[in-house]
Amino acid sequence: MASSTPFQPPEDSGSVRIQLPLSRQGRGPGLIIVAGDHPAELNQTDEKPLDPNPIAKWAEEGYTVAEITVNDLTSHSDSEAGAVVRYWIQKGLDALKQTKECEGVDFGLITWEKDAQDKHVRNALGAFSEIKAAVLYGTCCCPTEEFNTPAIAHIPSNDRPSSIPKNVTAHNYPSAKDFSFFLPTSRTYHAGSASVSHTRTLSFLKPLTKGPYFDLEAIWDEHTRYEFADRSVEETMKTMVDEPYVNHVPTLTGGIGRAHLTRFYRDHFIFSNPDDAKLELISRTVGIDRVVDEFLFECTHAMTIDWLIPGIPPTGKKLSVPMTSIVNIRGDKLYHEHIAWDQGTVLRQLGLLPEYLPFPYPLPGDQPSDDDEARYEYRVPVAGIQTALKITDENSHPSNEMLEYKVRRVGDGKK
Repeated sequence: MASSTPFQPPEDSGSVRIQLPLSRQGRGPGLIIVAGDHPAELNQTDEKPLDPNPIAKWAEEGYTVAEITVNDLTSHSDSEAGAVVRYWIQKGLDALKQTKECEGVDFGLITWEKDAQDKHVRNALGAFSEIKAAVLYGTCCCPTEEFNTPAIAHIPSNDRPSSIPKNVTAHNYPSAKDFSFFLPTSRTYHAGSASVSHTRTLSFLKPLTKGPYFDLEAIWDEHTRYEFADRSVEETMKTMVDEPYVNHVPTLTGGIGRAHLTRFYRDHFIFSNPDDAKLELISRTVGIDRVVDEFLFECTHAMTIDWLIPGIPPTGKKLSVPMTSIVNIRGDKLYHEHIAWDQGTVLRQLGLLPEYLPFPYPLPGDQPSDDDEARYEYRVPVAGIQTALKITDENSHPSNEMLEYKVRRVGDGKK
């Protein structure tokens, strides 16, 4: 005769680990991550990405995180496995509610495909009214599955289901090989897909879990003030996550990780800008985790500016350079900066890029002869100060003048 005693999950069937928010604010709403076993980790010879694991990443976003690890479920029946998962989700909720840094009563949950675990997590969601949003990596759940909790699904490859359950928003990632593409310890980690999925998750989670929202413009403006006005390496680094990075795209200058970036700011950036250096904002776009600026960097080239034109002694010339910055902010701290500009206009404004350069290839239809030593030059399609003028005033310079540029013949000779 079957026992009527409800199945009681053993205490060693899982665990809960609490990570407090890593934002400067130090408090935030609760988020459960049902981790299970991590996928195959990188070889010791592989270079680990700078991106942290989910528990740290979401703590940087300002959440109080309960990471649940559920042990192997294969020894349990289907109903017992479901009971184990529900038991540890409740444990996670209880731990969050007892954590003073955890704010609010609306919680989010993140899970990913691991054997049958994610199925049991999905089935358990309806039992917890406090969980207002679910994030699913690697699955979109069965189309016939009843799914009342709002969810976002991140699906690797183009294998989009023919139908998607109500309340589920699905996104595909064609470059991702499997569900673990967002885990930096996975051999199949894909940085671009991980980044896009994280931004989409933020946009989905924040309104349903009531924040945390931060003034991204103020955070970015504070950072640049410490760089250019206060010129403080220490205060600049305080505005950034534990392991940030900066990439000045044309010159490949910057730093990866706190130690390298601190040295770069100290030795090659903050004190390597002329006294009259300033930024003039042209436009700004603010997203859920990014600030995109279009601006002019202006200065007199009165010193060697390592990050902008490394190795070039001062010319005394004025510079006005259109730039674009894409700044990723996690919580209330900067994670990374991608700064781009046209290096050609910098060199043209400094008088270091000639108007014509040798063209080393045969022209279409040009038939070389044994005694012909004709040389050709092309007009370099690069503008100088006009790039800065036109970005602030569209009528300052005519459009399309470069469309008239041609290769010219500059000499004949006999061999």
